[in-house]
Amino acid sequence: MNNAPAILRTLIIYAVIVPLAVFIGYVLTNPLDTSTFTTAGILAAILVFPLLLRWHHPLLIFSWNSGMYIFFLPGRPELWITMTITSLIITLLQRAMGGVKQLIGVSQVTWSLIFLIGVVLVTGKLTGLGVHAFGSDLSGGRRYATLLGSLLGYFALSSRPIPPERANLYVGLFFLPGLFAIIGDLWSVLPEPLHYIYLFFPNYGSMISVGSFEQDLRFGGGSAAAAIVFIYMQARYGVRGIFLSGKPWRWLILIVAFGYGMLGGFRSSIMVIALVLFAQFFVEGLHRTKLLFIFVITGVLGGVALVPLAPHLPHTAQRALAFLPLNIDPAVRRSAEDSSDWRFDMWKALLPQVPQHLLLGKGYAVNRRDIDWLSGNDTAINTGSFEENQLYALNGNYHSGPLTVILIFGIWGVIGLLWFWSAGIWVLYNNYLHGNPALRTVNTLLLVLFAVRILFYLLIFGDFGSDMLNFCGWLGLSVSLNGGVCRPAPVPVRAADKLHSFRGIRAHLQPTLRRHQSH
Repeated sequence: MNNAPAILRTLIIYAVIVPLAVFIGYVLTNPLDTSTFTTAGILAAILVFPLLLRWHHPLLIFSWNSGMYIFFLPGRPELWITMTITSLIITLLQRAMGGVKQLIGVSQVTWSLIFLIGVVLVTGKLTGLGVHAFGSDLSGGRRYATLLGSLLGYFALSSRPIPPERANLYVGLFFLPGLFAIIGDLWSVLPEPLHYIYLFFPNYGSMISVGSFEQDLRFGGGSAAAAIVFIYMQARYGVRGIFLSGKPWRWLILIVAFGYGMLGGFRSSIMVIALVLFAQFFVEGLHRTKLLFIFVITGVLGGVALVPLAPHLPHTAQRALAFLPLNIDPAVRRSAEDSSDWRFDMWKALLPQVPQHLLLGKGYAVNRRDIDWLSGNDTAINTGSFEENQLYALNGNYHSGPLTVILIFGIWGVIGLLWFWSAGIWVLYNNYLHGNPALRTVNTLLLVLFAVRILFYLLIFGDFGSDMLNFCGWLGLSVSLNGGVCRPAPVPVRAADKLHSFRGIRAHLQPTLRRHQSH
C-alpha cells in the first residue's frame, strides 16, 4: 500500500529543491558578479543557521579581532559586525522563548552604553547619515555603523557566561585571530592567483617614501600581529609565567614578535607594547622580586647596544624608534617629524571649532563636494585652510582621542565616554581583585590593557570609533569570563560572635524592658 503522507512530503521537497537548483545554476552563470556572491552568501547563511544557533557566541568572539570582511554584502561589512547582529538576534529570540533563563547584566556599564548609543543616533539624525555604497551624496555612515556595532557588541559578548574550564580556549579565540593581519603583509610575495584572499582580509602592506631614499615596504600587519602576540602571551602566562617559568621559548617568541613589529614603522605600536608590559610587571608585584634588577640591566644594555646599531637597522625599524634620542638616518627622522608636524597643524586648525560644537557635534557625515575640493576639482566650493579640510580631518580621524569625541559628538559624547570608562575600570578592578584565582592572569591583563589604552588615548593617539571596538571587546570578554562583576566573598560569622552580639543587644534593651514592666 502506498504511503500518501510520505509521497506528499517527497513531492513538496522536490517542488522546493528543483526550482532552487535551477535558480542557483542560472545565478552561477556569472560567478564574478556581486549579486552572485550575495545570493550564494544568503543561501549559505540559511544552511549554516543551525550551526549559528549553537555556536554564535564563540564565533562572535573569534570574529572580534579577525579583521575579516564579508565582501559580497553591500558596503563590505566586517565579520564582527555581522556576527554581533546575528548573535544579538539569536540571544533575544532564545531569551523570549525561554531557552536562556537570564542574561548577564552590569547596570553601570549598560546605562553608560545606552546613553552613548542615544548620543550617536541623535547626532547622526541631526547632522546627516549617508553611505556611498548605497548611492548617497553623503558618506560617513560606515563609521556610524562601526561605532554602533562596537557599543552593541559589548552586549553580545557579555550575554553568555564562559565556562571556567574553557577560559583559555576563549581567550585564544578572542586574541589570536588578530594574527591574520600578517596576511596583509604578504601581498608582494603571494602568487597572483591567491590574491583573492584579500577579498576577505585587508591589505596592510603599503609602500612609503622615506626622504630621498627609495620606497621601503612597511609591514603594517606586522605591528598589529606583534601587539597581539604580546597581549596574548601576557593574558595566558602573565609576565611572571613568561620570564620566570624556566621556558625560554616564551620570551624568545616575544623578541621575534617585537623585531617583526618594528618593521611596521609605527612608533605608537612600540609604545603600547612597552607600556602594557611594564604596567603588568608592576601590577603583578614583580618589582619586589629579582626580576626588576634583571629588567633594569637588560634595558640599560639594550639601550647601549642600540646606539651603534640604530643607523644600520631597516628604515622602517628606525622610524619606529624615532621617538628615542638615537642616531638614526636624518631622512627617517625627518619623515617621523613631518608626520608629527601635520598632526599638530591639523589640531591647531581644529581647536578653535570646539566651542561651536559643544552642544551638537559635527558628526561623521562628509559631503562629496568636500572630497571633490580636496581632490582638486575646481567646481567644488569650500572654505578654510587645508589643515582643517584634509582627508583625515574630513573623515573625523583627527589622530587625537579627545578631539574625535568632542568635535564629533560634543560634550555629550565626552560625558558618555567618561561614564563608560569609569564603569569599565570599576568592573575590571573588581574582577581582578575578587575573581576566580584561575582567571587572575587574564583579569590582570584586561585591567592593565584597558587603563593603558585610556592613557594612550588621551595623551598620544586615539580614535573614538575604532578604540571603542577595543574597549567594548575587552570589557565584554571580562564580564563573560567572570559571569558579571565579582564581589568580595562574605565573611562568615562564627556562632560565638552571634551569641556575643545577641547578649550585647539584650543588655542594651534590658533597662527599657524594665521601665515598661514597672509601668
